[in-house]
Amino acid sequence: MLSAGLRCFADPRLGTSGVSFVIKSHLYSGENSEIGSSEGLFGQPERNLQSSIAFRPSLPSPGMAKGSGSPSHSLSYFYLQLPEPNQGLPQFSIRSYLDDQPIAHFDSLTRKMEPLVPWMKEVEKEAFLAPERVFRADLEKVSKLDRHAGGLHTWQAVLGCELREDGRKGGFLHYGYNATDFISFDKETLSWVATQPQAQKVEEKWEEDPEWTEKIKVYLEETCIEGLQRFLSHKKEALQRIEPPVGKVTHKVVDDSLEVLICQAFGFYPKEIQATWTRDGEVCQYETLHRNVVPNSDGTYYVQLSIEIDPKERDHFQCYLEHEGLQEPLVLAWKEETATKWWIYMAIVAVIILAPGILFLSCWRWKCRKKRHQEETS
Repeated sequence: MLSAGLRCFADPRLGTSGVSFVIKSHLYSGENSEIGSSEGLFGQPERNLQSSIAFRPSLPSPGMAKGSGSPSHSLSYFYLQLPEPNQGLPQFSIRSYLDDQPIAHFDSLTRKMEPLVPWMKEVEKEAFLAPERVFRADLEKVSKLDRHAGGLHTWQAVLGCELREDGRKGGFLHYGYNATDFISFDKETLSWVATQPQAQKVEEKWEEDPEWTEKIKVYLEETCIEGLQRFLSHKKEALQRIEPPVGKVTHKVVDDSLEVLICQAFGFYPKEIQATWTRDGEVCQYETLHRNVVPNSDGTYYVQLSIEIDPKERDHFQCYLEHEGLQEPLVLAWKEETATKWWIYMAIVAVIILAPGILFLSCWRWKCRKKRHQEETS
């Protein structure tokens, strides 16, 4: 339930209508990224094929270093391999991400690299498919485990690199089996780390080939970084523009004493945006529920934030957006008038759609009565 009285405060830096909450992506810190977390890369075991395909490890997102304008970036490839084509699904597929933006897709059905952002059309196909050589042969070898297990099993892998804000380079290669962690590569020690008992034999076998592990390290620290820098260059040339956000406010009624105001900002670039709810010009930072900034398919971004309020105080709340593409902050509020007009419009549309049907039904009933009356009098 809504607490009695929202505690909002003024931001001294930006005045009474200012914003103090800055929505940014996760900042990489420390020697170990989120990839090595104990929670696992690929989630819990899934019971069906579709759910096991939907793997998405938690990767370091691009961030801004404190006290500098130098962002960190990552390039990652996500792989899925099935024992055989199934239900129209490809046996093998790759999806690549630049930071948190999906940029290309490839699968064994089309055998074509499909750009997911316009600027990827300028990237040569070989640059996209290069990492396939790093792991494909090993997946085929280790997939022999499927022969000893019944049912349909899936192999996943995530491979990529990071160029961090302080100039350091990072790399990662992890394998998953049926949507669970299986084995990972530690490039600092040139060793493999099994995370399941059945992966122990794989670890022992791969440890016997130091030349192969050295090649993987070179790929992660050099080849992948070169690809990351090349992709960033293509993206920068294509996205020199600055796109301001387009915003709107909607609301959801919970009960007579509580409703939720929802502020949405669409189509902005670059990613960094300041957004919050204010009450009479004071920032409602702790009362605001904000979601992560997420990418759109065209390379721009979207964000949504909401706040629970007393409907009687609705007129006191405004959504405040500040972005590089705006000459001045965009201030939005829920307007009952807009909602009323919308309902009127919908009512008119409903009448237009239903009127012919009502007229037809009335005529049909009138004809039936007339015919019945004629039969009774004849």
